Amino acid sequence: MFDRFFEEYQIGETWTSRARTITESDLVLFSAFSGDWYPLHTDKEWAAQSVFGQRIAHGMLVLSVGTGLTRMDPGVIVAFYGIDSVRFTSPTFIGDTLHVELEIFDKVDKGKAGLVTVKSRLCKQTGEVAVASTLRVLVHKSESTDTPTTAPLATP
Repeated sequence: MFDRFFEEYQIGETWTSRARTITESDLVLFSAFSGDWYPLHTDKEWAAQSVFGQRIAHGMLVLSVGTGLTRMDPGVIVAFYGIDSVRFTSPTFIGDTLHVELEIFDKVDKGKAGLVTVKSRLCKQTGEVAVASTLRVLVHKSESTDTPTTAPLATP
Protein backbone atom coordinates (compact mmCIF):
# COMPACT_ATOMS: atom_id res chain seq x y z
CA MET A 1 0.00 0.00 0.00
CA PHE A 2 2.70 2.51 0.93
CA ASP A 3 4.62 2.17 -2.30
CA ARG A 4 3.59 5.42 -4.04
CA PHE A 5 3.93 9.13 -3.53
CA PHE A 6 1.34 11.24 -1.70
CA GLU A 7 -0.34 12.61 -4.83
CA GLU A 8 -1.05 9.11 -6.14
CA TYR A 9 -3.39 8.04 -3.32
CA GLN A 10 -7.16 8.36 -3.69
CA ILE A 11 -9.70 8.52 -0.84
CA GLY A 12 -11.64 5.24 -0.78
CA GLU A 13 -8.85 3.24 -2.43
CA THR A 14 -8.37 -0.23 -0.88
CA TRP A 15 -5.53 -2.76 -0.64
CA THR A 16 -5.31 -6.34 0.68
CA SER A 17 -2.09 -8.03 1.81
CA ARG A 18 -0.84 -11.56 1.49
CA ALA A 19 -1.63 -13.83 4.47
CA ARG A 20 0.44 -15.27 7.31
CA THR A 21 -0.36 -18.05 9.82
CA ILE A 22 0.31 -17.48 13.53
CA THR A 23 2.39 -20.28 15.09
CA GLU A 24 3.26 -21.37 18.60
CA SER A 25 6.81 -20.23 17.88
CA ASP A 26 5.50 -16.73 17.20
CA LEU A 27 4.00 -16.58 20.71
CA VAL A 28 7.14 -17.94 22.37
CA LEU A 29 9.50 -15.64 20.44
CA PHE A 30 7.31 -12.58 21.04
CA SER A 31 7.16 -13.40 24.77
CA ALA A 32 10.95 -13.68 24.90
CA PHE A 33 11.46 -10.46 22.95
CA SER A 34 8.86 -8.38 24.81
CA GLY A 35 9.12 -9.96 28.26
CA ASP A 36 5.34 -10.51 28.23
CA TRP A 37 4.93 -14.03 29.65
CA TYR A 38 1.28 -13.61 30.64
CA PRO A 39 -0.18 -17.14 30.97
CA LEU A 40 -3.01 -16.49 28.51
CA HIS A 41 -0.30 -16.48 25.83
CA THR A 42 2.22 -18.96 27.25
CA ASP A 43 0.56 -21.50 29.58
CA LYS A 44 -1.56 -24.05 27.73
CA GLU A 45 -3.25 -25.41 30.87
CA TRP A 46 -3.97 -21.97 32.36
CA ALA A 47 -5.35 -20.67 29.06
CA ALA A 48 -7.58 -23.75 28.72
CA GLN A 49 -9.47 -22.51 31.79
CA SER A 50 -9.92 -18.99 30.35
CA VAL A 51 -12.96 -17.71 28.46
CA PHE A 52 -11.04 -18.41 25.24
CA GLY A 53 -10.38 -22.08 26.09
CA GLN A 54 -6.86 -21.93 24.64
CA ARG A 55 -3.83 -19.67 24.25
CA ILE A 56 -4.25 -16.49 22.24
CA ALA A 57 -1.68 -14.35 20.49
CA HIS A 58 -0.55 -11.14 22.21
CA GLY A 59 -2.41 -8.13 20.83
CA MET A 60 0.89 -6.38 20.16
CA LEU A 61 2.14 -9.46 18.31
CA VAL A 62 -0.90 -9.34 16.05
CA LEU A 63 -0.33 -5.61 15.40
CA SER A 64 3.32 -6.33 14.60
CA VAL A 65 2.35 -9.07 12.15
CA GLY A 66 0.02 -6.56 10.47
CA THR A 67 2.93 -4.16 10.06
CA GLY A 68 5.01 -6.91 8.47
CA LEU A 69 2.22 -7.77 6.03
CA THR A 70 1.83 -4.16 4.87
CA ARG A 71 3.87 -3.10 1.85
CA MET A 72 6.16 -0.19 2.77
CA ASP A 73 8.64 1.26 0.29
CA PRO A 74 11.53 2.97 2.13
CA GLY A 75 11.89 5.46 -0.74
CA VAL A 76 8.30 6.59 -0.23
CA ILE A 77 7.73 6.54 3.53
CA VAL A 78 9.12 9.40 5.58
CA ALA A 79 7.94 8.02 8.93
CA PHE A 80 5.23 6.05 10.65
CA TYR A 81 3.02 8.71 12.25
CA GLY A 82 0.83 6.69 14.62
CA ILE A 83 -2.06 4.37 15.33
CA ASP A 84 -5.44 5.58 16.59
CA SER A 85 -8.50 3.75 17.92
CA VAL A 86 -6.95 0.28 18.20
CA ARG A 87 -9.52 -2.37 19.03
CA PHE A 88 -8.86 -6.08 19.49
CA THR A 89 -12.23 -7.37 18.33
CA SER A 90 -11.59 -11.11 18.05
CA PRO A 91 -8.91 -13.33 19.60
CA THR A 92 -6.13 -14.67 17.38
CA PHE A 93 -5.34 -18.31 18.08
CA ILE A 94 -2.35 -20.44 17.15
CA GLY A 95 -3.12 -21.62 13.62
CA ASP A 96 -5.14 -18.56 12.58
CA THR A 97 -4.13 -17.03 9.27
CA LEU A 98 -4.19 -13.23 9.11
CA HIS A 99 -4.21 -10.71 6.29
CA VAL A 100 -4.47 -6.90 6.28
CA GLU A 101 -7.17 -4.83 4.58
CA LEU A 102 -6.51 -1.09 4.23
CA GLU A 103 -8.70 1.75 2.96
CA ILE A 104 -7.50 5.31 2.35
CA PHE A 105 -9.56 7.50 4.65
CA ASP A 106 -7.86 10.91 4.52
CA LYS A 107 -4.94 12.82 3.03
CA VAL A 108 -3.35 15.97 4.48
CA ASP A 109 -0.67 17.99 2.72
CA LYS A 110 2.24 18.69 5.09
CA GLY A 111 4.53 20.67 2.79
CA LYS A 112 7.30 18.45 1.40
CA ALA A 113 5.38 15.35 2.46
CA GLY A 114 1.80 14.27 3.04
CA LEU A 115 -0.03 12.43 5.78
CA VAL A 116 -2.02 9.42 4.55
CA THR A 117 -4.62 8.03 6.96
CA VAL A 118 -6.00 4.52 6.45
CA LYS A 119 -8.62 2.37 8.11
CA SER A 120 -6.87 -0.91 8.91
CA ARG A 121 -8.38 -4.32 9.55
CA LEU A 122 -6.39 -7.44 10.39
CA CYS A 123 -8.69 -10.26 9.36
CA LYS A 124 -8.67 -13.96 10.14
CA GLN A 125 -9.26 -16.77 7.65
CA THR A 126 -12.84 -16.94 9.00
CA GLY A 127 -13.51 -13.35 7.90
CA GLU A 128 -13.58 -12.14 11.50
CA VAL A 129 -11.73 -8.90 12.21
CA ALA A 130 -9.02 -9.53 14.81
CA VAL A 131 -7.84 -5.90 15.06
CA ALA A 132 -9.35 -2.68 13.75
CA SER A 133 -7.44 0.61 13.86
CA THR A 134 -6.59 3.82 12.06
CA LEU A 135 -3.02 4.18 10.80
CA ARG A 136 -1.26 7.39 9.81
CA VAL A 137 1.83 7.35 7.61
CA LEU A 138 3.87 10.32 6.43
CA VAL A 139 4.86 9.82 2.77
CA HIS A 140 6.99 11.78 0.33
CA LYS A 141 5.51 13.83 -2.47
CA SER A 142 6.77 13.01 -5.94
CA GLU A 143 8.97 16.12 -6.11
CA SER A 144 10.58 15.57 -2.69
CA THR A 145 13.95 13.95 -2.07
CA ASP A 146 14.92 11.06 0.18
CA THR A 147 15.78 13.49 2.97
CA PRO A 148 13.33 13.83 5.86
CA THR A 149 10.74 16.56 5.60
CA THR A 150 11.15 19.76 7.63
CA ALA A 151 7.47 20.67 7.31
CA PRO A 152 5.43 20.95 10.54
CA LEU A 153 4.02 17.54 11.42
CA ALA A 154 1.25 18.57 13.83
CA THR A 155 -2.09 16.95 13.15
CA PRO A 156 -4.72 19.48 12.00
